[in-house]
Amino acid sequence: MEKLKGKTVVVTGASSGIGEALARECAARGARVVLGARSEEKLQRIVGEIRARGGQAVFRAMDVTREEDCRELIDLAVAEYGGVDVLICNAGLSMRAIFDDVDLSVLHRLMDVNFWGTVYCAKHALPWLQRSHGSLVGISSVAGLHGLPGRTGYSASKYAMTGFLETVRIENLRKGLHVMIACPGFTASNVRFAALTADGSSQGETPRNEAKMMTPEQVARIVIRGIAKRKRLCLMEAEGRATHFIKKFAPRFLDRMFYMVMAREPDSPFK
Repeated sequence: MEKLKGKTVVVTGASSGIGEALARECAARGARVVLGARSEEKLQRIVGEIRARGGQAVFRAMDVTREEDCRELIDLAVAEYGGVDVLICNAGLSMRAIFDDVDLSVLHRLMDVNFWGTVYCAKHALPWLQRSHGSLVGISSVAGLHGLPGRTGYSASKYAMTGFLETVRIENLRKGLHVMIACPGFTASNVRFAALTADGSSQGETPRNEAKMMTPEQVARIVIRGIAKRKRLCLMEAEGRATHFIKKFAPRFLDRMFYMVMAREPDSPFK
């Protein structure tokens, strides 16, 4: 609890799902939370509820695909609380279509949100994180550890995020910056309902059983523990740990397993 008390935490994609859970949990632990997302109405409600419980929180409606919006979010944290101790790049978008069928604009959109949204926020927060010896966190995915069939743009954007964050970590080895890549498995969150289909339209519903997935609150608690322990890689359940291990020793077997699992989804785009 004491690790976050009095710290300034910036969370993107904070209007629902994992981002909302992270903002609420950090505030409950005494952090000063700065929330960013596109929905002003949802952010206003969440911040109001955090404040009603005695927490400190501010928000800015913003789009992570716009660099200026990302700069303004960091500027808000500095203006309100004097700096940034933790940046959690959580804003994300998913997809569900095989590469044969997908419009390439969908892949551009995934890269803009998942990769460039992380880059923009990290760029403007970096001087403050270096000053505080703080934490830069990217909410990636098991799809960022191994290619996930039917999610080409999603896997590509999460791999790009991983490469970027690992490089930033190495460049800052002597500056005290902590960089963590967090990889949830399938999580019951709104990102799954907003996933893009082959033509870029919203999926609108998830084909998977939400009841069997991790909750956003569970993910948030694990991420916060990872920040406290200054972990490099935060794997959250058996699926992620198994993927990370098996890929080292039996990558072809892992390919087949991923194919079989994803092909069994209702209305799978491939068989």
